[in-house]
Amino acid sequence: MIHLSTAAVSEIERVMSKQQQKPLFRLAVKPGGCSGLFYDMAFESVVNDNDIVLNSHGIQVVIDTQSFQRIEGLHLDYSEDLMGGAFRFHNPQASTTCGCGNSFSIN
Repeated sequence: MIHLSTAAVSEIERVMSKQQQKPLFRLAVKPGGCSGLFYDMAFESVVNDNDIVLNSHGIQVVIDTQSFQRIEGLHLDYSEDLMGGAFRFHNPQASTTCGCGNSFSIN
């Protein structure tokens, strides 16, 4: 399960409203970043054969199976401060995280 906060849902819906014909919110894990892995988010209109589709507060979240294994239980939040707004990832599987909050590693 992936958990989206009310603030994250609001921001996803705001950005999604500006997209054309891309009703799916894709969440993925890719190699790179300060700690070895980083979170990637995109809006798409295609579900692939190896994707898992979850519904959270009316948002269809699409995650490939390999990424899902690395972020199952993730809490995605959104907050704003003096530096601007950003998504905040709280991954119970992450053994280390980078100060930027977007990169992590798993043992």
